[in-house]
Amino acid sequence: MTPIDTAPLIAYYGDDLTGSTDVMEALAGQGVDTVLFTAIPDDDQLARFRRCRAIGLAGTSRSETPAWMERHLAPALAWLRERGAALCHYKTCSTFDSAPEIGSIGRALEIGRRLHGQDSVPIVVGAPQLRRYTAFGHLFAAAQGEVYRIDRHPIMSRHPVTPMLEADLRRHLSEQTELDIGLIDLATLAGGGVDARVDAARAHAALLYDVLDPASQAAVGRQLWRTRPPNGGFVVGSSGVEYALLAEWRRQGLVDTSPSATFANPGPVERIAVVSGSCSDTTARQIRWAQDNGFHGIRVNAARLADDPQADAELAAAREQALAALATGRSVVLYTALGPDAGLATLPDGDGAHAIGRRLGSLLRDLVSAERLSRVVVAGGDTSSHAIQELGIQALTTCLPLPQTPGSPLCTAHSNDPAFDGLQIAFKGGQVGDDAYFGRIRDAQLD
Repeated sequence: MTPIDTAPLIAYYGDDLTGSTDVMEALAGQGVDTVLFTAIPDDDQLARFRRCRAIGLAGTSRSETPAWMERHLAPALAWLRERGAALCHYKTCSTFDSAPEIGSIGRALEIGRRLHGQDSVPIVVGAPQLRRYTAFGHLFAAAQGEVYRIDRHPIMSRHPVTPMLEADLRRHLSEQTELDIGLIDLATLAGGGVDARVDAARAHAALLYDVLDPASQAAVGRQLWRTRPPNGGFVVGSSGVEYALLAEWRRQGLVDTSPSATFANPGPVERIAVVSGSCSDTTARQIRWAQDNGFHGIRVNAARLADDPQADAELAAAREQALAALATGRSVVLYTALGPDAGLATLPDGDGAHAIGRRLGSLLRDLVSAERLSRVVVAGGDTSSHAIQELGIQALTTCLPLPQTPGSPLCTAHSNDPAFDGLQIAFKGGQVGDDAYFGRIRDAQLD
């Protein structure tokens, strides 16, 4: 028996940590109590959150191999299925970046479909709330106020590990799986007899749904809920899955019909620490803004951080500089790259990138413990997934959503370690947030 008062509406596995907090924010911000675990919890940990109607499990599969997924993703999805939720969601990044050998969404689709014994798996990627759109199977995403086809996106087309070179998501997935994938496009969603058309299209092993606007999103949410198997179903996609379902849940009275939940603003803090392993231009702008606005910037050599013999000395030097700045009351930002220059792009394999994330996490742990920091930030999706393993955090809940930068909320940490229990922490994906993001987190600024 699961120690949850009632079966959850949804359980999800996030392919990285920032994506996992994105889902948590989408649900909690609309009044659905949500907990995100950093590893499979024991019964006592689970019981602390027994009233939550959504359960998440933060993973690292976005930066892992298909073989790793077979060993680690399959048991994680099996545990989530045992929670008895109406739907189990494999959460991908809204930019859908993935490759046959790293972060294969196709392999995750195969594993979940096999585990659930499901004939047809829905795929939902579009999330207008994040300015991500799918139209006739093609993905579009915003950057600096402009919307680009994903293969022409100035950031994601140049991602150092999984560049998006194909906008047609079915073609993109065909390099990762042999499963046949159908499409429910915008014209079908807006036309008559949509239920019958969807039922016929479910002859495909997977079915991609277009989402462009609130109307198509609500229509997709209705189909996801209508077609779910009676013993719980499996779905793949971005937090667009949750945004679509929320409209249907409200329509059916399954959740509060009020448009949003109310969160108490925790107010500003004097100083924060930021660690960043992101190679994104967006994060580079945020780092420069922070340095121009009172943060002390510290460049950390990525290659040395990834190299075992050199890592200790590099960490010690960065730690000394950061502690000196924090002692004067200044916030600090420690970073391995300013955009897609050197950073992770030059590392020989994924192990080096993982090591960077873990070591940045250990550095942040030392800063929190030494200076009793109450609020911190980790930037970079892959970095966050590995950094949190060093922080002794068992679970996260939403402290404060940031409506102007959805997908990157301020979270409350839950830990057996008193130094980290109650810590306010934000995990920011590389392409998320405006230039002043780090200042907004320090100041808890909503506008």
